[in-house]
Amino acid sequence: MVAAVPTRTTRQQKKSIFAGAIGNAIEYLDWGIYAALAPVFASQFFPAGDRIAAFLSTLAILAVGFFARPVGGAVLGAYADRHGRKKALTLTVGMMSAGGLAIAVCPTYEQIGVLAPLVLLVARLVQGFSAGGEWPSSVSYIVENAAPGRRAFAGSFQQVSTAAGMLLSALLALTVTALLDDAQMQAFGWRIAFAVSAALGLVVLWLRVRTQETSSFAAAKAAGAPDRPVRALFAGHKVNMLRVIGISVPGTIIYYLWITTMPGYASTTTGIGLDQALFANSIAVVAFMVLLPLGGWVSDRIGRRPTYLFFVVGFAVFAWPAYRSLEDGGFGTLLVIELIGVVLLVGNSANVAAIYAELFPAAVRTTGTGLPYAVAVAVFGGTAPYFTTWLTGNGHQDKIWIYIVAASAVGVLTIVTMPDGAWRRELD
Repeated sequence: MVAAVPTRTTRQQKKSIFAGAIGNAIEYLDWGIYAALAPVFASQFFPAGDRIAAFLSTLAILAVGFFARPVGGAVLGAYADRHGRKKALTLTVGMMSAGGLAIAVCPTYEQIGVLAPLVLLVARLVQGFSAGGEWPSSVSYIVENAAPGRRAFAGSFQQVSTAAGMLLSALLALTVTALLDDAQMQAFGWRIAFAVSAALGLVVLWLRVRTQETSSFAAAKAAGAPDRPVRALFAGHKVNMLRVIGISVPGTIIYYLWITTMPGYASTTTGIGLDQALFANSIAVVAFMVLLPLGGWVSDRIGRRPTYLFFVVGFAVFAWPAYRSLEDGGFGTLLVIELIGVVLLVGNSANVAAIYAELFPAAVRTTGTGLPYAVAVAVFGGTAPYFTTWLTGNGHQDKIWIYIVAASAVGVLTIVTMPDGAWRRELD
């Protein structure tokens, strides 16, 4: 792809890009708080007596949320393509906040019995559904609002907000656990975290209500966009849908292994203290956030393909020495491995919003991005931690690098077979 000549981003465009990106922070804040505090509130939603069973049930509900994402990607993606990105984004953040608030105020199992886990399940399904529509709607909104030569740079801030949401969830969980004792955490502390997340979602809702619709959507609507975007998508864009999945496979798997589960993996397999592993991970996530806009800037200048290849080829080469070094390393080794990993990940995370948006015309852009991406996240993101934990539990942790290389090969094959014409130099 020949990079477009950069043009200046207006103040209104900056405002819209910020409003479009910041919702991802709330999404990942919700998911992060749930995962971090599940051991605390699990006994509040399930029968007392077996804390392990209650915890596993809570994690099962977390997993169910993943599989609501493809439905949200299809339904809310089609809504965004029919009624506008702005309307979809206000709807998704409203649903996320409603789900968080429902968890925060839900009575316990002792108070309402089986209705408690049912409320938790419904709330997570709503949040998973909304997350499936949030990501593609914000991709379309951000990239369509970006100046032609700054699409990847603008899109990178969506990933910055994602990492910010993860950091914020860790800080919020750390704050409430540090300020409250165990009894207070069980009684109400975990509810504070969910309530804060819901309140922040309302702030994002207010920001989004004050933004404008994109000109790309308005033009598509005026030109007679199809009333059934999903049908139009399958009729004319099946190959690009498969490309989205192929590009998403390594990004999803490696992101979850490197950013989400690496601290736990390092702690359980190498003897590094969990606090040290989390500290190394936090440093790496901050570095990741700082580097993402730089990665988008590089993509806008040298093209999507070489930037993405830097990611997949880099991990194909780095995976074996990384996991081999972890076996005998300490904090310093883990930190170096994490930092090298996030540098490589920038080639994916700073790039994919622009890649996905440029694969589809405006009339089906959100649906085309959302449905296949959500399928990839549900299938590969939801199972990657479980699969690698299973390998480790069966004494095959030395084989995890093969999983990463195989995923990288899918990405290489996808990106090198895409013709230059697959990307839209001028968004319609």
